[in-house]
Amino acid sequence: MHRRRSMVLCLLAVALLPATTGCSRQPSAGDGAALVRISCGAVGLEYQLCREGAERWARGSGHRVEVVSTPNSTTERLALYQQLLGAGADDIDVLQVDVVWPGILASHLLELGTAGDDAGAQHFPAIIENNTIDGRLVALPWFTDAGVLYYRKDLLEKYQAPVPGTWAELATTAARIQDAERAAGNERMWGFVWQGRAYEGLTCNALEWIASYGGGTIVDATGRVTVDNPRARAALEHAAAWVGTISPPGVLNYAEEEARGVFQSGNAVFMRNWPYAWSLAQGEDSPVRERVGVAALPAGPGGQSVATLGGWQLAVSRYSRHPELAIELVRFLTGAEEQKRRAIAGAYNPTIAELYSDPEVLAANPFFGELYETFTHASPRPSSVAGESYNELSSEFWSAVSSVLAGRASAADALATLATRLERLVHGAGAQT
Repeated sequence: MHRRRSMVLCLLAVALLPATTGCSRQPSAGDGAALVRISCGAVGLEYQLCREGAERWARGSGHRVEVVSTPNSTTERLALYQQLLGAGADDIDVLQVDVVWPGILASHLLELGTAGDDAGAQHFPAIIENNTIDGRLVALPWFTDAGVLYYRKDLLEKYQAPVPGTWAELATTAARIQDAERAAGNERMWGFVWQGRAYEGLTCNALEWIASYGGGTIVDATGRVTVDNPRARAALEHAAAWVGTISPPGVLNYAEEEARGVFQSGNAVFMRNWPYAWSLAQGEDSPVRERVGVAALPAGPGGQSVATLGGWQLAVSRYSRHPELAIELVRFLTGAEEQKRRAIAGAYNPTIAELYSDPEVLAANPFFGELYETFTHASPRPSSVAGESYNELSSEFWSAVSSVLAGRASAADALATLATRLERLVHGAGAQT
């Protein structure tokens, strides 16, 4: 019965993502080697580096590993995990989980140690705290993230423009260079690309706008809904004005890779994205190689620059057939040697402080040192307050923001309605008050 249920869920996984490879029920090797399955995303070099790291572990351990490709959309990936784990399926042993998911998935995850042991103590304490639910460390940090601003160094130099320090300066500079480049023959040039699709990435972008305007973070640390305020409304109105002017109308369908595609092809002046895009922009075949700079995100009217905390962890399913081996794989992949390799090859930010002073890491990613404070002081999403209700809270938020960006609702109306809906959600979920 369990096998049949697992196979049904595999078919569901395939329906969500045709490239999923982990549903084949391959037997273990005859020499006693076990098969451990790990899920990985495929944004940028993510899938390649995951596979390489997992294969290194397999060669050293004498066991086998299979990499399961999961949806790039964080929303779809979480839904897939919840369906698999909710049924107790053993299709995936090691799960790649977003920084906001430990509280949502904790009941299905094994404890990986403690904050003070060798595995936990080497990482940034704030992330270990984030991954500790009811005293259980349920995920180990793999890489951290914070939103950053990419810009065309050559174009800013050409038009004698400084790196914008505020959102207003970004809009002005983006419009000026966009218009001049179009007049010079590049009709496809846009000023600014970002993640505008209605999904978790939009939550990250919108939180950066709102918080930089002094508008808070949806709900405060006590669980009080704070999103309906004048500064939050002003931030969304400003962002909505970008669509169709300095940002293409299609930005409302952009996730990370769509934004990177436009910027890396040479058709955008500025881009908001995560650090992973650096190594790709600097690739041998990149049209903008050696012409890209990275800076902290612009500040709001009050002078505050805010970057949303991102990043991914590795966790072990409590339904794994090989829990000890799965934990061993997680500890290997989240260790200093593997994090250094990933930082150099793919610009994935380590969660181990000492790597930010490593000469080889800094040679590959100069901005790691320059933006160290941005990465270590990034603003978390309100997942610890919302707990298991975070996904619904975020969905309500990004839907409201999307309606403003698309012109379907005013910022005032959208945030007032959102606040009412979140009050019901937060209070109904028994959040702290």
